[in-house]
Amino acid sequence: MSGVALDIGSRYARIARVGAHGKPELVELPGAVPGEGLPVPAGEGGGRDAALRAAGSAYVREHGVPGRMVVVAPRRDRSGPSPGLGADASAWLHGAGRTPPLSVLSTPHAVLALLRHAGTATAGRYVVCDLGAAAAEVSVCVVTAGAVAVAGSARHAPADGYGTGFEAALLAEAGLPCDEAGRRVLAGVRAEDGAALRLDLALDRAGRNPERYDATAVHRVAGRDITAGTVRLALRRLAAGLDLATAEALDGAAPAPAPAPAEEASPAEEAARPPARAAVGGLVAVGGTARFAPLLRHLTGGGWPLVTLPAGTDPALAAVYGAALVAAGLADPADRYPYAVCVGAHRTVAGLTENQELLVCGAGLLEPGGAAVFAEAGGERLRVRTGPAGAAAGRPMEVRVRNPEGAVSVPVRTLALPDGAEDDRFHLGVRLAVDGTARLVLRPLGAGPPTEFPLGELPTDLRTDPEGVRL
Repeated sequence: MSGVALDIGSRYARIARVGAHGKPELVELPGAVPGEGLPVPAGEGGGRDAALRAAGSAYVREHGVPGRMVVVAPRRDRSGPSPGLGADASAWLHGAGRTPPLSVLSTPHAVLALLRHAGTATAGRYVVCDLGAAAAEVSVCVVTAGAVAVAGSARHAPADGYGTGFEAALLAEAGLPCDEAGRRVLAGVRAEDGAALRLDLALDRAGRNPERYDATAVHRVAGRDITAGTVRLALRRLAAGLDLATAEALDGAAPAPAPAPAEEASPAEEAARPPARAAVGGLVAVGGTARFAPLLRHLTGGGWPLVTLPAGTDPALAAVYGAALVAAGLADPADRYPYAVCVGAHRTVAGLTENQELLVCGAGLLEPGGAAVFAEAGGERLRVRTGPAGAAAGRPMEVRVRNPEGAVSVPVRTLALPDGAEDDRFHLGVRLAVDGTARLVLRPLGAGPPTEFPLGELPTDLRTDPEGVRL
C-alpha cells in the first residue's frame, strides 16, 4: 500500500499521497474542506497530538492502514521521546491490526524535498518562509548534493496569530467575526475573478496617495466594504513580522547579487569587488498566508529571488506534498548532516609519531536520531586506542568538520579522552540526536558499554571570506 503524509496545522489537518498520475494530491475524506483538509476543532484537548490521531483515524477508516507514514512537524517539536507525535505515536492506529513505518520530517525538509524532486532547488542556500495562521517561521537551509541542513531559524508568533491577525483586521471592518465561517466568506471574495488585480491597483494607488485612495473599496463582504487602507495597515503588520523573523534567521545574510553586465566594470574592478557575505540564492514562501500576493511582492522587493513552486502547487500544501513524495519513496528527504566529521589523530611510523586527521564520518551520512557512524577503512571499522603507551591521561583531541570539497575545515570542540591499557582498542564514531546535538562515541571492542562525549550542535553553514577564515 502507498505511503501517506500528514501535516497538522493550526486550522487544518492535511493528508496527501501520490496519485496514479505520479503527483501529490490531497486525500479526500468526509468532512474535509476542498483544497484545505480536515478542520482542526478549536480548543481540542491534546492539541496537535489529538488532531494527528483524529486525522489518522479518519484516513484508516476510509482507506485502510498505509504502507508508510511521514508526519510533517515544526523543527521545535522534533526533540523528545516521540517528537511531534505525543507519548503514543501509534495511538490512532489501535485496532487497525498493524502500525506502518512512521517518520518525522521538518517543514523546511519537506518543502525542499518537493523542490529538489522538481529540480528547482540545487546546491546552495535557501530561505524557507513558512507563513501560517499562527506564526511566520523562517529557516535558512544549506543544500548539498546529498543533504539538507537547517543553519538558522526564527519564529514570529504574535498572540493573536500571524495570518489570523491579518484576516481578523479585514473581517472586523466587514463586521464579521474571525471564525471558520467568516474566513470562508473572505476567501471566496478574494478568489473572485479580477479581485487580485483590483486589489493590486488599489494598493498601488493608495501607497502613492493614501489620503485620496485609502478609502477605495477593494472587497465587499457581507454587504460592507473593506478598504485599501485597512488592507495596507494589515499588510504592514504581516511584512514587519516577517522582516523580523527573516533578519533573525539570516543573521546578516544577504540576497545573492545579480551579475553586472561586463561593460559596467573593468576586469580589475571586478577582481577588487568584495564577494557577497553569506549570500542566499533563493527564497521559498509556503503556508496559507503565502497565498497573499502583496506579501510575496514585499519579499521580492527586498532583492530576494523567489523560488517558484511546481506548477499548480498551492503554497499551503507545499510541505505535505513534499512529505507525500518522501512517503512514496519518490524523493529523498536528505535530512542528514552535510559535512564530514574528523578528529586529530597520531600514528607511530618507524618509531616516530605523526599527526594526521582521521575521517570519522563522511559528508551526508549522519541522520538525526539515527545510528552512530564509525570510522572505517576498506569497508571495516578502524580499531583505535585513545593514546600511545605512557601518554598522560586526558590527551587533547580536536574534533573538526569540513565541507565535501575539503576546502573549509573548522573546529568543533577539543576533548580530553582517557587513555586505556596498552591492549585496549575501540571503535570511534559519531552520532546525531534528534535535537541536532552530536556526540562522539568510543565503543570498546571487548566487554563494556560505549562512552559518549557531547559535541553540542555541529556547524551547519561553512563559509569563508576572501582570506579563507570562517566568518
